[in-house]
Amino acid sequence: MKALGIRDIIGPIMIGPSSSHTAGALRIASMCRRLLSAEPAQVTFTLYGSFAHTSFGHGTDRALLAGLLGMAADDIRIRNSFQIAEQAGLAFEFIPNATERVSHPNTVDIHVVDVDGTVMDVRGESIGGGAAVITRINGVDVRLDGEYHSLVISQKDAKGVLAYIANCLNVFGINIATTRMYRKRKGDVAFTIMQTDDEIPEAAREAICCNPLIFDARIIKSDLMSDTRAPVRADEADTMQGFGVGMDPHDAEVLFEQIDFASAAELLVYCNAENLTLSEAICRRERCILASNGIAVDDTKHYLQHALAVMRESVTTALDDPSPSMGGLLGGEARKLADFDGGIGDSLLSTATRYAMAVLETNASMGRIVAAPTAGSSGVVPAVLFSCQDRYGFDDEQVREALACAAAVGYIITRNATVSGAEGGCQAEVGAASAMAAAAAVQLFGGTPEQCLNAAGNAIVGLMGLVCDPVAGLVEVPCQKRNATGAANALVSAQIALAGIGNMVDFDQTVEAMHRVGKSLPFELRESALGGLANTPAACAYCESRR
Repeated sequence: MKALGIRDIIGPIMIGPSSSHTAGALRIASMCRRLLSAEPAQVTFTLYGSFAHTSFGHGTDRALLAGLLGMAADDIRIRNSFQIAEQAGLAFEFIPNATERVSHPNTVDIHVVDVDGTVMDVRGESIGGGAAVITRINGVDVRLDGEYHSLVISQKDAKGVLAYIANCLNVFGINIATTRMYRKRKGDVAFTIMQTDDEIPEAAREAICCNPLIFDARIIKSDLMSDTRAPVRADEADTMQGFGVGMDPHDAEVLFEQIDFASAAELLVYCNAENLTLSEAICRRERCILASNGIAVDDTKHYLQHALAVMRESVTTALDDPSPSMGGLLGGEARKLADFDGGIGDSLLSTATRYAMAVLETNASMGRIVAAPTAGSSGVVPAVLFSCQDRYGFDDEQVREALACAAAVGYIITRNATVSGAEGGCQAEVGAASAMAAAAAVQLFGGTPEQCLNAAGNAIVGLMGLVCDPVAGLVEVPCQKRNATGAANALVSAQIALAGIGNMVDFDQTVEAMHRVGKSLPFELRESALGGLANTPAACAYCESRR
């Protein structure tokens, strides 16, 4: 598996409302499109499990269609994909199948006929956080996740074919990372998926297709190469400065092994030894990841700047022009808070509250947000960062560095526990976001790395055991108000840590405790919409009204 990077924690930049049900669904369809040899003419999506139950409220249907149309996860046109498909002459149909058992709850089958009459059948699973895998192509079980550059080859299962493909790639200087061949039976049609460290040129694909035993080959570019504000290649990085400039991929891999922090304790030891902040340490690790792929980025500044710009837009959109949510449960709450003259909180807390709720309105109405670490918890980090900036005048560079600090904390939680509500309850989503925001606030106010981790631990403790019980399975109620609670919890946690008050239980042990608590929560309280608030008479009545 690829190493977790900053973009996995602060991201994806996407259209809401759900990382798994919207961004992940789009990613499945996007990979399907890249497997086609011509434009799609008609498509049928068969939805299983959670996809079948909540496709409308999560925009899963719109996202799937948008991915097949070639839209990116952050394309605002996703909400209008039905009309765009009709204008393009693409016929589409959605068939919910909530009864058939599948291996993953977020599963879709895509049956596509292209303009040349070629038929393609693909099964995909959205596995959380916007990630997805293709698990079946034309009846053959495969595994394709798009994390590496990949070559998907349809071939005759015959001797010498794999050697021929490998030789073609060698001629073009392409290093093969992994090779897997999938087939139904010996001697029949097979699929070979080769993941490579290098981008695959079209000429290499054409050379491979010259073999009569090879029916087709498709290039799937790595997601790492398609980030907004894309990184530059190492040979174009003449103006780069700072840590790791000039590292070749081998040197970067060696150094990465030394700073691939497996725990907060390792991260803290490195920060103290090198006199670094958490943000500087995690950005060094990020540069090693990128340099090992021949990519150079100036401490990921461009990406973080863009993420902050999207975060700010997700706040102001709902305040300036409120829109109803997909499920109709949200719309205008942040504006009401902004217009409210009075209350019991100071200006910092009041601002953080309305900012957090504003982002969830944007998210729930299929606006553009940054999952940090998930779409359902996307309001916490921007609420804390921007309320502190507005109140105390921190400049954009300080806020960007604080966002990287948040990423460091989110990385440790994701690596050693989970940020998925379906796995660990809302403590894993809003709780993790609150921990990230608390650490970021401490760094903004000049706290030490140890204080940042203390604040993050405080935040987890404050929300430990929080269940995930979305009404009707929508990312609306109680998600919006819980984001506001997460922001307030982060500010309180940061204040305690900045005062020099330590913790009896360190951050790593706190994360482990949260993980154990999440595992012990019953299924009904982990994003199933079957327990907690989702099972109250009012919530059930709302669900009945939608049938």
